[in-house]
Amino acid sequence: MNDEPVTIKLTPDQAFVLSDWLYEVTMKSDQLSAIVTDRAVWSPLHTISGTLDKALAEIFMPDYGDRLNAARRRLREAMGGEDEPTEPEPEP
Repeated sequence: MNDEPVTIKLTPDQAFVLSDWLYEVTMKSDQLSAIVTDRAVWSPLHTISGTLDKALAEIFMPDYGDRLNAARRRLREAMGGEDEPTEPEPEP
């Protein structure tokens, strides 16, 4: 097996939004075990989360929420989607 590390490149907005999501599912709730049932996957997720935390100054800024919302909006726009997520229509 090759022991060379794998490099993943993200834009600053991608990194910021992913960092927030990882924090939400790994640190603020018990969602990780519901989303990822194979605990072997937790190791790389925690590594990615820790790497992002070290690389992103935005997570320590007082306007975190505003910056996060702006990053999410830019990513949605870049993907050609709507600016805000929509709730699914209730079934009749």
